[in-house]
Amino acid sequence: MEQGRVMQIPQRKQPVNVLTHWIFDSVNTLSGSIEERNLVLNDVSGSGNHIKMVTTQDVLEQPDKVLLGWMEGSRDEAGLTFQNDRCIKGSGSYFQTVENAPINLDRLEHGYTIEAIVQLPEPFHEDKHSWMGVLTRQGRGVDIGNSGENELLATLSVSNCKEYQWICHPTNRSSSVTSWSRYLNPGQWHHIAIVNDREQTLMYVNGICDYSSPAKSIVGVSGVEGKVWNIGASEWGGHLDQLFSGTIREIRIANEPLDRADWLQNISPQQVLQGTNEHVSLLQQETNYNFAFIPDAQKLVYLNPEMFEAQVDWIVNNELSSKIAMTAFVGDIVDHSDALEEWERSSSAISAMDQSRTPYLMTAGNHDYNEEDTYLNYFGPERFLSKDYYKGSSPSRYSSYGIVQAGSYHYLWLMVDMQHLMKDMAWCKIVLEKHSEMPTILVSHDILYTTGDSQNLISHESENGKIIWDELVAPYNQVFMTANGHYNGNFHQTRQNNSGHEVIQLLINYQDSYRGGNGWMRLAQFNENDNHICFQTYSPWVDMLGQSESLTYPDYRYLTGKYDSFTISFDFKKRFSFVNNSLRLEME
Repeated sequence: MEQGRVMQIPQRKQPVNVLTHWIFDSVNTLSGSIEERNLVLNDVSGSGNHIKMVTTQDVLEQPDKVLLGWMEGSRDEAGLTFQNDRCIKGSGSYFQTVENAPINLDRLEHGYTIEAIVQLPEPFHEDKHSWMGVLTRQGRGVDIGNSGENELLATLSVSNCKEYQWICHPTNRSSSVTSWSRYLNPGQWHHIAIVNDREQTLMYVNGICDYSSPAKSIVGVSGVEGKVWNIGASEWGGHLDQLFSGTIREIRIANEPLDRADWLQNISPQQVLQGTNEHVSLLQQETNYNFAFIPDAQKLVYLNPEMFEAQVDWIVNNELSSKIAMTAFVGDIVDHSDALEEWERSSSAISAMDQSRTPYLMTAGNHDYNEEDTYLNYFGPERFLSKDYYKGSSPSRYSSYGIVQAGSYHYLWLMVDMQHLMKDMAWCKIVLEKHSEMPTILVSHDILYTTGDSQNLISHESENGKIIWDELVAPYNQVFMTANGHYNGNFHQTRQNNSGHEVIQLLINYQDSYRGGNGWMRLAQFNENDNHICFQTYSPWVDMLGQSESLTYPDYRYLTGKYDSFTISFDFKKRFSFVNNSLRLEME
């Protein structure tokens, strides 16, 4: 189990305490058939928790409409395919535990492990497949006096973003708790393991725990007398909502937390990242210097704050040795703008930079806005006024700029707010016009996005991105780099401005990767001697993790993919020929 998420699971001395086990194979038919729509599947644990097929009335009236089918083969290939996307929402075929099944009464208060082996439909259509239920416990929050009155008491479902979510009303809490995965590729087998030890609940998909509920002391799963479990259907407000499409191979529920050695299966994650844990030099020459970019931190701050803290602490501790002249936060510093604890968490972590006088600047992201302007309360101009590199803010107070000396140059950093772009436009232009002889990096949350597969991406300007390019980048020759987050993925390109000179553009966002980004951040190492900029992606969190345990995929200290680690040739003197040398010496 990962550092910070250690469960106290005793070494096993007896067989797994299995409450129920359903293997979706025709050989486990207890009675009936799919064609007759009365199929009953055996609980192979021997506990009597059999499940029966249920079909909604509108489908029963269409005798030729068969929505379930066996996927035949070995146990590793078999399963039951659901095609409920052929029906309107809330209609189709699914399963329920029989009325006298013991699990209908069990509250799982000794801890539990729920496992499911599932394949999502391909292609995945958001309108047809969002919030499909894999395994759900009937009953609503209102039935037990909890908040979230229309929520199911427990549901393993699939979000509109192809994430698995486990939402549960514990027996000892007045509201639900949630765990979920990153988004996953359809058409692949996923082994889901939800493990609860009465203290916390962790959900693993193919062996990876992405996000866990921040709540502690989580006991059991609430239930309502007379209600059963659904397999392949979700409910909302006590009525059928979205039925499952895809394939289910196996579901097992144990009445105790299980270590991965006792899981049904341990499917290795598909390797979609390239990386290394060998040492990579983050300062190749003494005359080099770095700029750091912290990608969208929202998921880390919300659910994996130790990773965000590791990023900030590493910059503070390595500012001098790695010559980090400026750090830019590209936006979305919280996940929920109304969650005070997230603002406190992010502010507290970043305060280490204030105390050490480490230079940094920030821009807001779409998750950071609310009617109360909470972002400004925590990260507005007042936080920066005492910093000598900070030079001012815009009329909205959301945009700002700063100047730092690094190598042979003084660099201007212009932080352009996405929501107040037009309001701040005139101010941004004045800043650029007053500093036309200063190399400038422009950071805004929303500029570039991409389409295509991970190895052959195609870039596009967002609506904001086009305005920023046309108004603030192309006409101002001193702007040689832009950086943004917001959109999933990572990308880089160079474009020519109105003067025919190159502008480097970066999209940096790891929030939809493993564990909300796994602590990865981007470093841009400027090498004036050899005329290039080396971009590297490094995780202080993984580096720290590797000091106490062996690292396995996807825990890479350094990412080495084509959009994660790359070098761009850059003739500093030629590109920065607009710099007034006498002014530069005067400033120094």
